[in-house]
Amino acid sequence: MDEDRRLKSAIALTGATGFIGRELQRQLCAAGMPVRALVRPNTRHASHLLPAVERHQVALDDERALAAALQDVATVVYCAGSVRGAGPADFAGANIDGLRHLCRAASQLPTPPHILLISSLAATRPHLSDYARSKFEGEQVLRATALPWTVLRPPAVYGPGDREMLPLFRAIRSGIALIVGPRAQRLSLLHVEDLARAVLACLAHREQCAGKIFEPDDERADGYGWTDIVDAARGAMPVVQLTIPRAVLNLIAHINLGLSRVFRYAPMLTPGKVRELSEPSWLCDNSGLRAATGWVPQVSLRTGITRLFGRA
Repeated sequence: MDEDRRLKSAIALTGATGFIGRELQRQLCAAGMPVRALVRPNTRHASHLLPAVERHQVALDDERALAAALQDVATVVYCAGSVRGAGPADFAGANIDGLRHLCRAASQLPTPPHILLISSLAATRPHLSDYARSKFEGEQVLRATALPWTVLRPPAVYGPGDREMLPLFRAIRSGIALIVGPRAQRLSLLHVEDLARAVLACLAHREQCAGKIFEPDDERADGYGWTDIVDAARGAMPVVQLTIPRAVLNLIAHINLGLSRVFRYAPMLTPGKVRELSEPSWLCDNSGLRAATGWVPQVSLRTGITRLFGRA
């Protein structure tokens, strides 16, 4: 099957109803690619699927159903993932086990699809948290297969539909900047539209991207400091910057973790997340992806935040 034909073949997408998945749907459909969303049976988020997207209800642990859903698929974009949890088991289902089942199902096919995994920059430091380790172990599952694969490790991703960065930006707009990392911290960031464009670039250059791991960002030299983020997000009001000490974050995280186990919810702020937030830097290097595909980011932080509040 030549590359032109593969580009016209179906793209299977997991995590299609999530924040990043919805933007992937939009851009894949706009590019004229047939999109096949693999969604959980009885999902409550079916309304998040675009009319042009073909829906396959299949559980990620049902390898027979997965193999049937992957017939005639050129690439699987694995975007499913868990970012909240009280322990390893809360992350393993989507970040490790689901990927393992999908790889086994794909391996059964006469022409196995290329697997493009949207991982996380956190996978580079698996010792920090259960989330980071789950992303690292998911990558190891994929790399151990004989399937063609590509991994994208984005940094913090923001944009319309984001529930993690938006509260921070809104607080800054209202005049309060809560600094939850070290004052000297440097962070790479990426707008969701640029991440989706990076995925499309990898699809258009499958052979060049096979067996490689890329860390896309918006190519801001040396990332952003907290002052840069505040300056980009602030509105007309003066902004008061409040640094939350790590000890306070740890106390809140331990309380949150305990409450989550009593009331059975998936927490975001945990001691592991505090360790992630306290790292001196989270920086990407986009040179590999640019060399392989020619992809370059198009949305700066200031532009992205302006668009975000324009849609909010």
